[in-house]
Amino acid sequence: MSAKTAKTAKTAKTDDAMTSTATELTASTADAQAPHHGFLNRLYTGTGAFEVIGKRRLWYAVSGAMFILSIAAILIRGFTFGIDFEGGTTVSFPRGDAEVAQVQEVFADSVGFAPEAVVEVGSGGSKTIQIRSQALDTDQTAALKAALFDAFHPLDTEGEPSESAISDSAVSETWGGQITLKAAQAIVVFLVLVALYITVRYERYMALSALASLVFDLVVTAGVYAAVGFEVTPATIIGWLTILGFSIYDTVIVFDKVEENTHGFQHTTRRTYAEQANLAVNQTFMRSINTSVIAVIPVVALMVVAVWLLGVGMLKDLALVQLVGIIVGTYSSIYFATPLLVSMRERTELVRNHTRKVLKRRNRTARADTAEAGETAEAGDTDEGTEEAAADTAVTTATESAEAAGKTGAETTVSTAAKPAPGAKPNRPTRSRQGRPSGKRR
Repeated sequence: MSAKTAKTAKTAKTDDAMTSTATELTASTADAQAPHHGFLNRLYTGTGAFEVIGKRRLWYAVSGAMFILSIAAILIRGFTFGIDFEGGTTVSFPRGDAEVAQVQEVFADSVGFAPEAVVEVGSGGSKTIQIRSQALDTDQTAALKAALFDAFHPLDTEGEPSESAISDSAVSETWGGQITLKAAQAIVVFLVLVALYITVRYERYMALSALASLVFDLVVTAGVYAAVGFEVTPATIIGWLTILGFSIYDTVIVFDKVEENTHGFQHTTRRTYAEQANLAVNQTFMRSINTSVIAVIPVVALMVVAVWLLGVGMLKDLALVQLVGIIVGTYSSIYFATPLLVSMRERTELVRNHTRKVLKRRNRTARADTAEAGETAEAGDTDEGTEEAAADTAVTTATESAEAAGKTGAETTVSTAAKPAPGAKPNRPTRSRQGRPSGKRR
């Protein structure tokens, strides 16, 4: 029994060593093959590592909150329309030593009512005071300019105090109404033309998603203007049209990649439609980011020049709406338009059947892998049991050979070989090469 115990211990030690070696090799191989990519590398290569479509419920919640808050800001606070829309009078002059409170007091004393707004525009020596009020007649305008000159003595272009340094402009309410109508017509015509192009260029679900994204951008940008109190001017309408064009351009880029990835998707079961769309979003991440950054840089430069250097109000309005629109448009093309497209397509019978087919194939593959792993484990257990049984047989044979008195070693070997241990492979008798028949007649 001591020989059997020693043999079993040796076999177990050998198996443990082999198992440990195999584990180390597998771990080292897995470490060598496992990709270790950083955030920027995955972002640049677009390998599909960022889950956008799978988390679309989150993006729907974020987008819905932005949309509702924008609608609330528009309804509650409303827009601050410029003089071109509402009509009125604007008076401006070099700031000098004038303060906003002093200008408001002089205006009220000379005209008889308070101005609607008094703001400082520009920086340094180019800073000016702008006064906005309801429409003033000629006598009121002349009285206001005289009062401002007596109070602040603004300097003209030659550096001399002059009443000509005070400028004024007036817009009638009729003109403002016409401007408002033209602006609304411009936005409607733009939306109609874009809708026609998208409908002809893409299938209906992509067209609906792109148009929904466009409306989202328009409402959110308008909501930001209403919430912050930015003045809406004709330059703002121009900026809105510009950022809507940028938004649809960015959406078209993403949809082109989605269309390329999902072309003929029903004929393959490697990925679902949602996974193909998510891969397309990842593949266009860097392009969308680069486009947005390149577009934002000149807009920020325009804001710096308009606000801090020149003090040009029209450039400021144009830059503000473009900055807000570019950020919102980039967000909507990635996190709103594409998830919405996938949600609508997943309601169709074609995509539902294809998704079920992909999941069934994956389940079959998973079961096959599990069964193969189980068979491998059973085969390993069988081999181990065979080796142990063979060892027991060898020990028993040796014991019987030593105790048998009337049998020769050959007989003992033959009788032992004739009774293989249960589960062990049978020992086939072998012959020497000299005893093997050659097939030739002698």
